[in-house]
Amino acid sequence: MSLYGMMRTGVSGMNSQANRLSTVADNIANSSTTGYKRASTEFSSLVLPSTAGSYNSGGVTTTVINSISKQGALQYTTSVTDLAIDGDGFFVVEDAGGTTFLTRAGAFVPDKDGYLVNTAGYRLQGWDLSQGPRPGAPIDPSQIDAIKIDDTTLQWAPSENGTFTANLPRDAVIVPAANLPSANAATAAYTAKSSLVAYNSAGGQMILDVYMTKTAAGTWEVAVFDQSQATAGGFPYTGGALSTETLDFDATGKLTGTSATDITLTVPGGASLTIDLSKMSQADADYSVSKAVLDGSPPSKIERIEIDKDGTVYAQYANGSMKALFSIPMANVPSPDKLTVISGNVFAQGAESGAVTIGWPTEGKNGKVVSGAVENSNVDIAEELTAMIESQRNYTANSKVFQTGADLMDVLVNLKR
Repeated sequence: MSLYGMMRTGVSGMNSQANRLSTVADNIANSSTTGYKRASTEFSSLVLPSTAGSYNSGGVTTTVINSISKQGALQYTTSVTDLAIDGDGFFVVEDAGGTTFLTRAGAFVPDKDGYLVNTAGYRLQGWDLSQGPRPGAPIDPSQIDAIKIDDTTLQWAPSENGTFTANLPRDAVIVPAANLPSANAATAAYTAKSSLVAYNSAGGQMILDVYMTKTAAGTWEVAVFDQSQATAGGFPYTGGALSTETLDFDATGKLTGTSATDITLTVPGGASLTIDLSKMSQADADYSVSKAVLDGSPPSKIERIEIDKDGTVYAQYANGSMKALFSIPMANVPSPDKLTVISGNVFAQGAESGAVTIGWPTEGKNGKVVSGAVENSNVDIAEELTAMIESQRNYTANSKVFQTGADLMDVLVNLKR
């Protein structure tokens, strides 16, 4: 047995316990850090060769393991851009230099330029839906970029699609051809009229007058006019009808198989507009409209942001319209606990973590996005304090081993006196 070896073993033990106390200190300090993953110290023995009559003490070495795969509790907040992951995935973020990292720290807020950044300054990345539907998984990191929400510019959309559903009275009086709205004469007669709000290519509001006129038993004319072109008395409209169509009903009041089911026109100064008429009916009842809606929207700014569980970022405009802007991807690795830990609660691919794959929320084990919540640290304070007391005792015991070795060395040196 070597007294020096005994002393070195004691020093090895103290160093190992010091490492453990360091991880405990880190854990306690970050117990309130969003997305922080607990670090733990694992011990491994070092054994030296021994002979039958002599034992050589070895030592102990430590390995730090981060519990990245263990999810922390979700804490709900009042900010829709605070994001948490209910599952095993990671958000993809980038630093100021454009280097990509993974994180679970989702306390994102818009910066002065409109980028969503977390408390460490990392920008959230996503797929810009203006490029088209999000690609299939897995995707390449070069296909995504930092999410930037510009709430200073106006957005609008021209009317391109609509739906008009109404009941037409079966017993309505038949109007002669010369007096139909499509004739656009001052003597025009009609059965019923409704007006729809449409938007041109510049976001300007247009009013479309829709006339329903019975032309024969079971046959109706649908004529659409630009209200701004009407004369003081209504008809005639300057320029005439924007479009006309004929609806044919069977004995049950349903559209026949040969009847038109929609009407298409060009909004003045706007786009081609198709209005769905497939749900129209003819019954023994008064004229009544059950649905009359056109898409499109006037110029307006973003009023608020909404984020769905599938990672889709929506903008809600002041006019009430919604638009999908981005889709937030989700990353994963085969061994999350082997990721390389970097300051700012971000992770990089490690030698033993496996390759990073980037897909989408709700796919596989990626999990879903929870808006208005953050993931707390997975540190248990009670467990850390217990480990600290245990390490303190073990450190003291190892120091006693060293002290005993030093005392025995004094005895050995004093033998020559």
